[in-house]
Amino acid sequence: MNIESYNAPDSIAEAAQLLQGGNATVVAGGTDLTPQTESGVRQFAATLVNIQRIDEMRGIGVMNGRIRIGGLTTVTDILESKLLADEAPVLVDAADRFASSQIRNASSLAGNLCNASPAGDMCIPLLVLDAEVELACWDGESISTRKVSLERFFTGPGKSVMVAGELMTAIEFPRCANRFVAAFLKSGPRPALEISTVSMGLSCSLTDGVISNVRVAIGAVAPTPLRAKRTEAALEGKVLNEATIQLAVETAGEEVSPIDDVRASAWYRKHLTGVYIRRLLNHVNGS
Repeated sequence: MNIESYNAPDSIAEAAQLLQGGNATVVAGGTDLTPQTESGVRQFAATLVNIQRIDEMRGIGVMNGRIRIGGLTTVTDILESKLLADEAPVLVDAADRFASSQIRNASSLAGNLCNASPAGDMCIPLLVLDAEVELACWDGESISTRKVSLERFFTGPGKSVMVAGELMTAIEFPRCANRFVAAFLKSGPRPALEISTVSMGLSCSLTDGVISNVRVAIGAVAPTPLRAKRTEAALEGKVLNEATIQLAVETAGEEVSPIDDVRASAWYRKHLTGVYIRRLLNHVNGS
């Protein structure tokens, strides 16, 4: 390892200054970083910045009418949050299917997103919740922040719009409206402790049998977590009946571009995509 210095800042400002120049590795829970560095997929930079002491990056609350989750908030914190159970249970459902208790205790929400895996479990519910991420950096005199919609955040496997020196400090999304329904599904050989073969989230409103405000997100079927825009358009404003569901199944199958790998074939992933969109829409119809 080529680590030359270790730092444990206790504020975002201090961390942002340490990250200037980009020759630094950020460590939070380490549940992705540790296996990646041990396997040689990644290497530590000269400066190691442990951000675990930054209390201002923790917590779940409401700010300006939006749900705000600190970047260091753990998956266990999400699973046990009464606020999220009431406001965004789809996120709690995903947390319940995430790895094991030990990993949930350490994994940070920002870390899971920054890993930018096409199969990242927390990406999918946050996409259907219209989440955005807050990115902070040091501009030479003070902290500078920008917000990016999660839909635009991912650019490829393991890649995102983050630039050198930036830190993901928080995740936000709107509070849910009346008649809002959202659900999450994930497949794998086991219920948890498994990378998704396919995962899917759906959110919408259902009024007098008509579906609207539709969001569909699918994991492990494209180079990035996918917002299925064509599938959303096929559903938006339609009466939710068998014909509409069948159209969504066909559209979703055309929209994904899965690969063959050790977990599943491309054919099976495409098949599961159709199965899952049908299950989620039937769930909405029965809600």
